[in-house]
Formats: sequence, structure tokens, C-alpha cells
Amino acid sequence: MAVILHVDDSSFSRIQVGKVLKKAGHEVLQAENGRVALQVLADHQPALILSDILMPEMDGMALLEALRDQGNTLPVIMLTADVQHGTKDACLALGARALLNKPPKEEDLLAALDDALAQGV
Repeated sequence: MAVILHVDDSSFSRIQVGKVLKKAGHEVLQAENGRVALQVLADHQPALILSDILMPEMDGMALLEALRDQGNTLPVIMLTADVQHGTKDACLALGARALLNKPPKEEDLLAALDDALAQGV
């Protein structure tokens, strides 16, 4: 399947989402914030990024901006507990393919991944 970079400051979330991704046959790379995610991207070529929004040091919105500024067109799916409509609009405007509420339902997460991977870069 695909290599997925999961970015989240919550180790619990990384474990839970990682289980779903691995069960679906994906390889999972992990980072605890956007800054670490950019370092991981320097060494690896994931097919997709799955990122939380609220994180210390570099949040998900700043990660989206950095990816855009670098010309990186990897598909990104954002995860958040923030239910404000403006948050979704801001993420999509910065290039995110989808925004899912945390914790994501397994079927919603896998459907969003499949859709984003099918669309490609």
C-alpha cells in the first residue's frame, strides 16, 4: 500500500491511528509536530501526510503553509477536534485534501485516504 506520515503531538492518537493504517496495509512514519514532519520529509518520500492541527512548535496550519511555500504537492489530510467551519475552510485554502474530526472513524479515515491517494499529487 502507501507510506503515510502521521503528524500529531498526542502519542495516544499516533498509536490509535497507526493501528488503523497498519491494519489497512500502510507503512506509517510518525512526527510529533510540523517541524519534525519537515525533517522526516527530508529523508523519506511518503505518499500522503495525515496531520493534526493544534500542536506545539509548528502546528498543522504552519505545516501546510511550509509545504505550499516549498512547492510540495503531497496530499494532506487534516485531523482536528476543532469543529469551526472556518478551520475547515482555512485548511482547504492552504491545500489540504480533507479535514476529519478527531478521533476519526476508521471508515471515514480510510475513505479519505483512498480518495486522496487516488487523486495523487
